[in-house]
Amino acid sequence: MESNEKVIGILNDLIEINNDRIVGYEKGIDELKDDDGDLKTLFHRYIQESRQYQSELRNEVTRLGGDPTVNGTTNSGKVYRVWMDLKAVFTGKDRKTILSNCEFGEDAAQKAYETALNSDVNFEGTVRDLLVKQKSTLKVGHDEVKRLRDMHDIAK
Repeated sequence: MESNEKVIGILNDLIEINNDRIVGYEKGIDELKDDDGDLKTLFHRYIQESRQYQSELRNEVTRLGGDPTVNGTTNSGKVYRVWMDLKAVFTGKDRKTILSNCEFGEDAAQKAYETALNSDVNFEGTVRDLLVKQKSTLKVGHDEVKRLRDMHDIAK
């Protein structure tokens, strides 16, 4: 049973990381200018992606007999959003800053999944497969945000 509790704890942490991602992209959308429609569309896609991941993770937590986290965010996520708010005050709401902040959040998500997958917990095969799949797709998002940010540097 202790193993299930550890797995449930890790899965709930990942639910929170995905909530951080949702809140971060919602904040990013709020900061974008009207002519940044391409990023608004991308960020909405990432929000939907994280909502799907939360649903999948909550299903696993419930299946394992736990109570899934509903609306919590991680402490690092709260720090990330406060930092994003503060940085916006000093640097404005330009595209590069927003992309840099989003990349920071994507790095946090990657680290959270990496930590989960490298923990001493023995996940069931289906749970491990789910985490690997989610991490892989999140990595694609990370790389896209980084590419867009780097393109902004080249254009300048």
